[in-house]
Amino acid sequence: MAAAQRAFLWAAAAAAVLTAATASPEEANCTKALRKICSSTLYPSLCFSSLRLHACADPLRLAHVAANVSIAHVSVLYSHVSALAAADGRAAAALADCEESLGDAVELSQQAAAEVALLRAARGADVAWHVSNAQTWLSAALTNEDTCADGVATWAGGRAVVRGVRRTRKYTSNALALVNRLVGARRRRRR
Repeated sequence: MAAAQRAFLWAAAAAAVLTAATASPEEANCTKALRKICSSTLYPSLCFSSLRLHACADPLRLAHVAANVSIAHVSVLYSHVSALAAADGRAAAALADCEESLGDAVELSQQAAAEVALLRAARGADVAWHVSNAQTWLSAALTNEDTCADGVATWAGGRAVVRGVRRTRKYTSNALALVNRLVGARRRRRR
């Protein structure tokens, strides 16, 4: 390892220690709460790292942020696949199908985020309606992501796309897990 890399790693470690040592009790509690919330996901480390800037947010806000993080990652992958589809004539059909599936996944994730945003003002049966819609849209987004990966898996250049889908899928899965948690959180609050 080069001296510059070692120096960077030491500086990063020192910064992390200093940040942890100077965190307020409220920040420490928020971090602990976020870790607990993220432990209910399939990818808790990714959940925590993608939401840590919002650690003190309520579960509803966290679910909304997670849905938007998913949108961002699916959108980037969609752009990448769109560029590939335009450039590679040999795999054009598979890439076009993948592009369409990812475009649908972006739209479905956006619909889910919109449903979660509506929960703030929802009351009574509307809460269950909006949560159910968000769950449906995110589940469908996951299906579309899988459809894309399945379609390009046999193409030699498709491995990179499949890896991208697997990575992106983790964010969508985490968003769905946080939306699923809203059902229990909203029920507990009503009692």
